Amino acid sequence: MLFVLSYERSSLPCLGYEYMSGQIDRGSESRGDRIARRDFLVGSVVGAALAAGSGSLAEIARGEKNVTAPEDLRKKLLECLGGPWPQPCDLRPVVRETIPKDGYRIESVTYEVEPGDRVPAFLLIPDGVDANHPAPAVAVWHQHNGAWHLGKVESAGLAGSPMHHTGVALAKEGYVVLCPDALCFGERQSKDLRGGEFERFEFLRYVVAGKCMAWKNILDMRRAVDYLCSRPEVKADRIGCYGHSMGSTDTWLVGPWEPRLKCLVGNCCLPTYAAIHRTHILHCFPNFIPGWFQYGDTPDIAGLIAPRALHMNFGEKDDGSPIQEVREGVKTIARAYEQAGAADRFSYYIEEDAGHILSAEMWRRASDWFRKHLSS
Repeated sequence: MLFVLSYERSSLPCLGYEYMSGQIDRGSESRGDRIARRDFLVGSVVGAALAAGSGSLAEIARGEKNVTAPEDLRKKLLECLGGPWPQPCDLRPVVRETIPKDGYRIESVTYEVEPGDRVPAFLLIPDGVDANHPAPAVAVWHQHNGAWHLGKVESAGLAGSPMHHTGVALAKEGYVVLCPDALCFGERQSKDLRGGEFERFEFLRYVVAGKCMAWKNILDMRRAVDYLCSRPEVKADRIGCYGHSMGSTDTWLVGPWEPRLKCLVGNCCLPTYAAIHRTHILHCFPNFIPGWFQYGDTPDIAGLIAPRALHMNFGEKDDGSPIQEVREGVKTIARAYEQAGAADRFSYYIEEDAGHILSAEMWRRASDWFRKHLSS
């Protein structure tokens, strides 16, 4: 999901937002809610960055970055995220229900990511895949789009846009697929705060603890890989991940920290801080890592995935990832892969005249990438 401040009237039909002169309009929300959302995001995101040591706004704009070695960048990134993750607890997995489908089955499961914090997920298992005939696996991180009520159900093909029923498409190609709920989505919503209010609450809760939502999402995604590795149907040395929009952000966030992910695909999301500041985008919370912009930008994070296989798709007219900065960003990632001796393990595709979508060509390239690096 993204919020855009603009001085010319325009629209984002795929997101259901309309914007003009800095006033955000979102269907059922009151005007007071809209102003509160805008003021909150401006104050919390920029304020959190300053509080975490990013320096003045002038310094942020200049982007004073002196750390270049990958391992040094990784150390600084971990500091900005909030420090090391805790030792993993027992997954304590539970299978709640099994739903037969055409060519695969869906298991409704839960597993523990931290003591007392269980993640609900759908596991899609193709027919013919079992402990004696294991298959490669792909974790699918769902999009944001303000659809807090959806989460995993869209990726698993049970609701939402057919465009994003990618878990089903992958299961039909023979992969075991895990579709978990991200924090604040699906079954991980609050009984006390609705939708975006709970997401704001959680973002601030982690910030005052010296962490951020990206830190929590990475922890949860690493535990998702733990769960996949625990399943006898999965070839643990052939695991990948895919995400659209916020799910793409999650892909390049978790990549540097999860070496068991051998192949990663991100679709339509590389919002650089340079672009966010230039075009005044109020993006979703996992994109914001307090203090990071003094060391690098988001492409520098994606570059830390090298030498493992990474493919990224973009829409030329996607307002959430302004193409000017995307074109520079992919150069940064490509340089990181070249320096790692793995130039052939990074690729990208920019679709002309496309917006924030998953097109047939984008999906073909994603599918081919998984086939090349997980199935062959």
